[in-house]
Amino acid sequence: MPLKTLLLNPPSFKNFDGGASSRWPATREIESYWYPVWLAYPAGLLEGSRLLDAPPHHISAEETINICKDYEFLVLFTSTVGWEGDQRLAETIKAANPSIRIAFVGPPVTTDPDRALNECAVLDFICRREFDYSVVEFAQGKPLSEILGISYKLDGKIVHNPDRPQIEDLDAMPWATKIYKRDMDVTRYNVPFLLHPYIALYSTRGCPAQCTFCLWPQTLSGHAWRKRSSDDVAAELAWAKQAFPEVKEFFFDDDTFNIQKVRTIELCEKLKPLGITWSCTSRVTTDRDTLKAMKDAGCRLLIVGFESGDPQILKNIKKGATVERARAFAKDCNDLGLTIHGDFILGLPGETKESIWNTINFAKTLDCETIQVSIAHAYPGTEFYDYAKANGFITNERMEDGGGHQMAHIEYPGLPTDYVMEMVHKFYDEYYFRPKAAFRVVWKAFMNRDLPRLYVEARAFLKLRAQRNKMVKIARSHQADPPAPVGAGA
Repeated sequence: MPLKTLLLNPPSFKNFDGGASSRWPATREIESYWYPVWLAYPAGLLEGSRLLDAPPHHISAEETINICKDYEFLVLFTSTVGWEGDQRLAETIKAANPSIRIAFVGPPVTTDPDRALNECAVLDFICRREFDYSVVEFAQGKPLSEILGISYKLDGKIVHNPDRPQIEDLDAMPWATKIYKRDMDVTRYNVPFLLHPYIALYSTRGCPAQCTFCLWPQTLSGHAWRKRSSDDVAAELAWAKQAFPEVKEFFFDDDTFNIQKVRTIELCEKLKPLGITWSCTSRVTTDRDTLKAMKDAGCRLLIVGFESGDPQILKNIKKGATVERARAFAKDCNDLGLTIHGDFILGLPGETKESIWNTINFAKTLDCETIQVSIAHAYPGTEFYDYAKANGFITNERMEDGGGHQMAHIEYPGLPTDYVMEMVHKFYDEYYFRPKAAFRVVWKAFMNRDLPRLYVEARAFLKLRAQRNKMVKIARSHQADPPAPVGAGA
């Protein structure tokens, strides 16, 4: 038998969605949680294991520590924003169960394994990039010196074993949905623009796009695009449909689900007979024929990273798309009856006050059903981070306000961080307080019998909006304070 293993997405800030599959680690405007898909695979490979997703199940640090007393090996998925808290949690777990072995996985230990091992003395090792087989081999008794893709300390010195090749045969991996059935309550997972309850899974790994800000391809999944067979994906969904009769929607959380036309159409042919409702990520370069095949196979919604409405910024971040192409894509989706959730980011390289307004006005012309406006975060390990660091644009390495909420931490000449913060809620106001947009949100909630959910989400959003306004006012009052007088001889 392997070591009794607990795979943990740890408790953190309130409503913090920061580990295992969240693309933007943060406490959300509206409480929402993504599935810890990455942790599900090694959990499925290890007999006797358990996947503990603490945040959506509201499991406290104290409860987590007590649970860990019954395990021999802990695999904790950490995030850049949650690193300090995760480190303290691991130290407390080790004190409560001195014999437990501990490994950290995730972006921050991939990008800076030396720092992780030097700062957190209780770590037995960390995994760089994909960690599925590395943690499984350790649990099965393989010596650290023989495990690829890990770093550890030996006699006080850090050892970096050779990199582990990326997994090519994704069909050999277990089905994540079987681990959800075994270990998790799917009704705890809520994303405002997805039907509830929903389930997320992967059909591919990696993304060949070169977006400079995107965390996952540059730290964990890589740029090499690898796919499961369409038969394997369809078989998992057929099983999940029977196993979770309460689920209203399946979501493909791939970095880029439909980047290859032939494969997407082939998969759609396998999904069509299942009669399921599903959603996915999408690039604006997807053509109309592919979108139609998706719609015919039950696709309802696309999450689309438009990012900016300024052509130069799109070039600066190597988005590989244009404003014109985005408009054509949005029109195709609207014509076909596909819903769009549009993602936008303020504070990317080249951002100005004018470009922010360009993006706001661009978003209104697209008229997506829902949007998310994020603050640009330069995560270590990304090209964006290297650029911001080299030019002295980073004002706060923590990126958050102490409660997990996103804080602007990139400041360009002529674009103060408080202005960017202010423009996030200005963006939402300009977009959602249009009569057409407001009516559409309420009408959809009414049609889906989801008015109580809408009420809760609206209250949460308005509360955070007020907090953000308060932070902007405090920041500006500090800027307006006169400098303290300098005493003689100082």
